[in-house]
Amino acid sequence: MTDIITKLRDEDLTTYAANEKLKVDSDYLRGHLQEDMADNVTGAVREADTQLTKFHGFYMQDDRDVRSERRQQKLEPLYSFMVRCRIPGGRLSAAQWRTIDDVATHYANNTLRITTRQTLQYHGVFKRNLRQHLKSINEVMVDTIAACGDVNRNVTSTANPNRSRLHHELYELAAHISDHLLPRTRAYHEIFLGEERVHGGPGEVVEPLYTQHYLPRKFKVGLALPPHNEVDVHINDLAFIAIVEDGEIIGANVAVGGGMGSTHGEPETYPRIATVLGYVSKDKLIDVAEKVLMVQRDNGDRHNRKHARLKYTVDTMGVDGFKQALESYLGYALEEQRPYHFEDTGDTLGWYQGEDGLWHYGLFVENGRIKDYPDNSPIHAGMHIKSGLRAIAESFDGDIVMSCNQNIIISNVPEQHKATIDALLAKHRMEKNITPLRQHSIACVAFPTCGLAMAESERYLPTLLDKIDAVMRDAGLADTPIVLRMTGCPNGCGRPFMAEIGFVGKAIGRYNLYLGGNFEGTRLNKMYRENIDEETILKELTPLLYRYAEERNEGEHFGDFVIRAGVIKATHNGLDFHDQ
Repeated sequence: MTDIITKLRDEDLTTYAANEKLKVDSDYLRGHLQEDMADNVTGAVREADTQLTKFHGFYMQDDRDVRSERRQQKLEPLYSFMVRCRIPGGRLSAAQWRTIDDVATHYANNTLRITTRQTLQYHGVFKRNLRQHLKSINEVMVDTIAACGDVNRNVTSTANPNRSRLHHELYELAAHISDHLLPRTRAYHEIFLGEERVHGGPGEVVEPLYTQHYLPRKFKVGLALPPHNEVDVHINDLAFIAIVEDGEIIGANVAVGGGMGSTHGEPETYPRIATVLGYVSKDKLIDVAEKVLMVQRDNGDRHNRKHARLKYTVDTMGVDGFKQALESYLGYALEEQRPYHFEDTGDTLGWYQGEDGLWHYGLFVENGRIKDYPDNSPIHAGMHIKSGLRAIAESFDGDIVMSCNQNIIISNVPEQHKATIDALLAKHRMEKNITPLRQHSIACVAFPTCGLAMAESERYLPTLLDKIDAVMRDAGLADTPIVLRMTGCPNGCGRPFMAEIGFVGKAIGRYNLYLGGNFEGTRLNKMYRENIDEETILKELTPLLYRYAEERNEGEHFGDFVIRAGVIKATHNGLDFHDQ
């Protein structure tokens, strides 16, 4: 295989996607960001540098709710930054949480948001506050390096690393992989934390893994411990599915090529779930992670960013071709995959006890938004989630963990402290009656901050859920879980293409409706209706839900029913979405 430096050394980078030349010319992700941070005339950074900020963990955005008003006032858009943390496995100590909360109060919009990649992001961070924001979280060993950009992103793991010894071992593997795949440039530390730049000698090797070209697109890694699949492991570029024998993790199945993003009207873009290539022993996992990344680095499409994710590399090379390339980088062959099965993708809510006798509380956080809602809020009246979590973090020395389902696990609670947690949950009205449908729902941010949003998602889904829940009650399905997810565009941040019922924004108030994903997170769904409004959504779902209530087999989930009943036709067990 030809490595990326040799491959691109003599080529005209202008024939590649614009980002490729930008990365090479950026002086290892520095660009003009020092000057941008010092420019107080604008709240923005220059256009080219908006691509570089992503590698450092933040996106420039503007408030789309006030965009027209500010244009009429001849003001620039209300620019701010979305800042995303790198927290492999989603685990924070109570002390770290207190600082995270302080930063949201003083340097952001006084909210936090749990992402579907098991970390936190801030919204409304103005440029004047950005450096102090990053310095503050860095003081408690949290950073934003590589939370975005064409590098390995936040590594996901089980929803609660403290649940058992095996869960904790998988969490530690996630942290090791995250550290191993970090970019080595010191640009972040120099520009945002005040570190003095130290130049090396001639031929200095700054990025031994990424090179000055970095990756063609983002790269995501997830680890799962069957039978639970709360990380939706198959949506990752690289997935490790742990194999346990005699009470020990002995290794993992290796799967490649997952990814949710697509573009409306462009069938050459599509969601895909990861294909299992084989099995490796535990001691080889970090090596495999590095080499899969290298195969993508050297073979991914650098001409067309819409075709640059690893899923397209796998389909271009073919699964066998990709596996052959990987094994040539490794210097050894993968073993045959080991059997495994998943049962669900949800989180455990409420109190449950871990292997060591300590207690854990799964807290539902609708769409991951951590804030204090006013008493007149139509959906979350009087729920003070942010203040409540702060009070909990001040009351004990355990952990607060984020899940890929946008929920919180209050972890490592001694028996004698459970009553204190219960009292704080009640005082801040943090718990309400959660239906199974709502418990298994996810929404992306969408409006007003996401520049890609075509339709509402986070702000709208709770209202739609109320109406679908009413249909569920009338049909006798009030206690039946169904995985339902919504995104404001087809980029798939909320994993809508894996849901039993998925909504993908097409325009304001209009969505494509997808059906047929499964409860275990191992099958893609298919489009059922295109570009429909709420009235049509309810008109389509109501008879299907009634039919499901009457005709389902015992234990049959909704996604399986719509396939068995012929509502949606599965191809190859529903795995080959793009073969429609």
